[in-house]
Amino acid sequence: MRWLIDNFSTVLDYTRTHLYLALVPLAVGLVIALPVGTAIRNIRWLRRITLTLASIAFTIPSLALFVTIPQIFGLKTLDPLNVIIALSVYSTALLVRAVPEALDSVPANVIDASTAIGFTAVRRALTVELPLALPVLIANVRVIAVTNISLVSVGSLIGIGGLGVLFKQGYDRNYPDQIVAGIIAIVVLALALDLILYLLGRFLTPWTRTPSASKVPAIVTAEGEPV
Repeated sequence: MRWLIDNFSTVLDYTRTHLYLALVPLAVGLVIALPVGTAIRNIRWLRRITLTLASIAFTIPSLALFVTIPQIFGLKTLDPLNVIIALSVYSTALLVRAVPEALDSVPANVIDASTAIGFTAVRRALTVELPLALPVLIANVRVIAVTNISLVSVGSLIGIGGLGVLFKQGYDRNYPDQIVAGIIAIVVLALALDLILYLLGRFLTPWTRTPSASKVPAIVTAEGEPV
């Protein structure tokens, strides 16, 4: 703990890098998985194939992926983009499974009602299904965000920055205090990010906090009449 206090500015710099390497892949995964997951939700054979491929992608060891990506994309070994690409693969693999499952949680009667009043498939997905799927989706995003925080640490083994550097340096120098400082910093960072995402989810889904029997917002027509 003393080492962490004495070197707080250094740890803070590593924390910024660590957060960047964890959040960019999460954003990339969301950009890819949201349209893909929405498109495959009701196509059983395509959903099954996509989920199988995603499962295979997630089973690839992270260190092996970090090492092979430079050869595939022609990047330098110490390029942070290697970690970003690898974690984007993992994030997308997990989110492609999470998005359809989140959409499955939307009540069927709500979907039927939106279809009955003339919503197109795209409009229904954007304005009804995805918003109502947010509680389940954000719960999955929280897990993936914390997973990325953990996996970024492996990047230190190939020389990429982040809080994992504290583990490597502490091990090389046989200095346990530095390793403990890295563990504390990563745990605090993961808990803080999880709390932020939880609060964001609460903010985006106010209907989940109402005591009413029905927690699903009503669909209204263009004239403002509830369905």
